[in-house]
Amino acid sequence: QVQLAESGGGLVQAGGSLRLSCAASGSIFRIVSMAWHRQVPGKQREWVASIGDITNYADSVKGRFTISRDIAKNTVYLQMNSLKPEDTAVYHCKVWAKTRSYRPASEYWGQGTQVTVSS
Repeated sequence: QVQLAESGGGLVQAGGSLRLSCAASGSIFRIVSMAWHRQVPGKQREWVASIGDITNYADSVKGRFTISRDIAKNTVYLQMNSLKPEDTAVYHCKVWAKTRSYRPASEYWGQGTQVTVSS
């Protein structure tokens, strides 16, 4: 199937920056879209940004985060600037990908990478 490997999380002070990466590998015919979500313990997973035919951001990160992708590397990035303590969460990569031309796209999730922003 499709495996996702996230990296780039860590501890940063408020106002700082981090860059997350998510590389997709496996039996990939075509990636339709890629996205980042985040989750705080005890709360629902929250959509952050997505990139495909169009690029969209949650209002809470608009103007601070930038999502981009390297199609040749099947990799999506999330550049996070001006980080705030409320951005602290586990960030998960999500990919919609086709493993065969005749199959519909399926959803795949990464394990997540922890981002902690200290005040």
